[in-house]
Amino acid sequence: MSVRDSPASWPVVASTDLHRDAWILALRADVVRRPGADDEEPFRRLVVEHPGAAVVLAIDADDRVLCLRQYRHAAQQRLIELPAGVCDHEGEDPLEVARRELLEEAAMTAERWTPLLSTFSSPGYSAERIHYFLAEGLGAGDRGDFVLEHEEADLETLWVPFDELVEAILRGDVADGPVVQVVLACEVLRKRQARA
Repeated sequence: MSVRDSPASWPVVASTDLHRDAWILALRADVVRRPGADDEEPFRRLVVEHPGAAVVLAIDADDRVLCLRQYRHAAQQRLIELPAGVCDHEGEDPLEVARRELLEEAAMTAERWTPLLSTFSSPGYSAERIHYFLAEGLGAGDRGDFVLEHEEADLETLWVPFDELVEAILRGDVADGPVVQVVLACEVLRKRQARA
């Protein structure tokens, strides 16, 4: 038996939109039945529909990571994050989202892009899948007419040595899930490449 996720879809007896807007497409309540368990009561699950997102681990020639400090209302924290953003529509190429977000949030471009991971944020209630990219060969970019608004208008940019960021994560000083995932994945890949 291989260790890998596999597609599956259980029967939905009923579905009700609880909220729908243009930013997060929907919060819905599904009533689900376990396949082959017709004698069991169906159960309710909340689902956040989400078109996906991209996160950029941008590392410069001095092995520093481009980080952003941003206020997140739900967490009541100013978190250390990476350039990231939501796919604007279903099926949008995550690499194009990554390029756009690096430019819009950090006014940076990259010559080399490497896909690193693709993970579900919290599959117990959300369909959001985040795609992670390593960006190298960084240079200044022009945001054009893009204007930072709301929390983004208060972004703070900082360059953190990669090893220092790993240590901050392991100490629990940096707790944003996407940052933790992609930085530790990159650390593992680096160690494997060093052994090869």
